[in-house]
Amino acid sequence: MQISDPTAIRALAHPVRLDLLDLLVALGPATAAQCGRVLGVSQASCSFHLRQLAKYGLVQDAGPGQDRRERRWQAADRKLTITVSQAGDGLARRELERLVVEREMQAILAYAERDTGEFPGWQHKAGVVSAVAVLSPDEAAELKQQWKALLEPYVTRAAGSKLRLQPGQRYVRCFMAASPQPEITTGDGKHAGQDD
Repeated sequence: MQISDPTAIRALAHPVRLDLLDLLVALGPATAAQCGRVLGVSQASCSFHLRQLAKYGLVQDAGPGQDRRERRWQAADRKLTITVSQAGDGLARRELERLVVEREMQAILAYAERDTGEFPGWQHKAGVVSAVAVLSPDEAAELKQQWKALLEPYVTRAAGSKLRLQPGQRYVRCFMAASPQPEITTGDGKHAGQDD
């Protein structure tokens, strides 16, 4: 899903809204009350945030539930990979990117701080990979595409699971960031790595 409307980007830049989108991708159609119970947020708050997401086409009405009293919501795109267009408002884009990075860092730190016994079988299999690579802008774009292609079958499986996981499976947050660093100059004003 490509988003370029600055108001849609701002609408998405809220932790509860991002949590709701994640939940609807995993759970499938759900009511505001069901979402609230899972997220520990009031039904009224979930209902408000779901309506805001619907206003910008990020979620949609999934018809009434079994008792026909509550509206069910579903993610507009079950694979939910959101790309913010560079053509959009830079401030709104940066705000959303900052929120996404903060959420991912909180999830990474929470996992790192848990007792290893809580995740038997996962020790040394999940976690953080960090590296410094030398890339051109085109190579960085290629790496990003390869990363997305590598994740695609697992994202597709997550979108169709409706919280019915096989033994040993868990939802796993995956996060990739390529952050170009400032140019490094030596004492003589040359760029580091430059030939004499």
